Amino acid sequence: MRTPRDRSSLAGEDVVVIGGGFGGLSTACYLADAGADVTLLEKNEQLGGRASVLEEDGFRFDMGPSWYLMPDVFETFFGHFDREPSDYYTLSRLDPHYRIFFKDGDQVDMVPDLDANRNTFESYEPGAADAFDDYLRKSERNYEIGMEHFVYEHRDDLVDFIDPDVLRYSWGLSLIGSMQDHVEDYFDHPKLQQIMQYTLVFLGGSPHNTPALYNLMSHVDFNLGVYYPDGGLGAVVDGIVEMGAELGVTYETDAPVTAIKGKRGGFKVETGGDDADTYLPDLVVSDADYAHTEQELLAPEKRQYDADYWESRTYAPSAYLLYMGVEGDVEELAHHTLVLPTDWDDHFEQIFDDPAWPDDPAYYLCVPSKTDDTVAPEGHSNLFVLVPIAAGLEDTPELRSQYRQLVLDDIAANTGVDLRDRIVYEKEFCVDDFAARYNSMKGSALGLAHTLRQTAPFRPGHESSKVDGLYFTGSTTTPGIGVPMCLISGLLTAETMAGSD
Repeated sequence: MRTPRDRSSLAGEDVVVIGGGFGGLSTACYLADAGADVTLLEKNEQLGGRASVLEEDGFRFDMGPSWYLMPDVFETFFGHFDREPSDYYTLSRLDPHYRIFFKDGDQVDMVPDLDANRNTFESYEPGAADAFDDYLRKSERNYEIGMEHFVYEHRDDLVDFIDPDVLRYSWGLSLIGSMQDHVEDYFDHPKLQQIMQYTLVFLGGSPHNTPALYNLMSHVDFNLGVYYPDGGLGAVVDGIVEMGAELGVTYETDAPVTAIKGKRGGFKVETGGDDADTYLPDLVVSDADYAHTEQELLAPEKRQYDADYWESRTYAPSAYLLYMGVEGDVEELAHHTLVLPTDWDDHFEQIFDDPAWPDDPAYYLCVPSKTDDTVAPEGHSNLFVLVPIAAGLEDTPELRSQYRQLVLDDIAANTGVDLRDRIVYEKEFCVDDFAARYNSMKGSALGLAHTLRQTAPFRPGHESSKVDGLYFTGSTTTPGIGVPMCLISGLLTAETMAGSD
């Protein structure tokens, strides 16, 4: 991986970072390491942003991200500060990586053993084992070149892609076309196509609107592996917060920012709540929702984008989430379990084309108590179900009640696990909660989807073009959605700041 750019020009600068998601936490670490005086302000009662933790009645739930993928990115992040992930948390590789229940009664596990996965693919379609090898070779090349020369590089403008180096590195990459078209070149069986595309959920897209470049996620899945940090993703948040404190970052929770005024060298950041305060930094970084920052925290003349711009974007799904503490074991389920209709096009259409609560949903079940006995009381299981649904959907108690019953019935019918009479604790989280807790545009669970028109230079930039000294980090900027990408966004934001003084 390339050497990070010099950020020594930030030494002595007083910086406020708004928002304690992974993007804000990462940016704060890089700035503090460069010698800046960093204060991070978080709206909610805990740090982590969407990676909040819910603890009730002896159960501990990761409320947001629950997959630990791309371990190389975490190693690179901590390595920059002469540390290792293992200094702060421990990892276990999951086996199986995940289990899939197809709604026709079929079941399959994807495991760390690539030969076993090759055999599984071959059992569905003659020649699929060789196609699996070819697909992963392509995926690995896309990953290695993409990460080295695109993800970790500053390419925020179209002009950055029009140079000989970019053309040389991008030769042969799967840059255009949809994931659906790309996967169909390798596999005919619809179930194999679904296995290769399920990771699109992490990018907030569908097989038909996500660029083929993201076949690199299969290298992440099959070659790099799926891990679990003991204690859940909340333990990763705790580790980064601890490291940030060692570097000199000051954290303030329950500090919702209500306004950003001024400019470089003379900002005024106002907070509300019971302990309302005003901060006077030299520079400001926002990891709060980008649209919220522009539309609610800045005066109209200081906004880069108007309301029509944000309304016209394609948003990653929101989610219906049901966190459950249940009596007994759930033997049929793995730590990560997917339940998929044999044809999921209708579900994606009800997310992106004709928004509605899905009639026959594809969904995800997470059971961390399979791996970690500290997340549930003895004799109980900890699990949640996540159903991707369209951002901006009507979200009422009546709709949630109806959908809760549909989902629990579907789990019983398709996995053999009947939870309905075993639930001792439960909490729902849905569109309105994402909007209220995270100021998320349309209640999206992730932000802007990775469509072709919202990838790389087509995403909003790290530096405001209207307010000198105001910067942005997190999932709406490059490189995009997901915990690893938000960690990298912190590096790119800090380097942008160092190059703009």
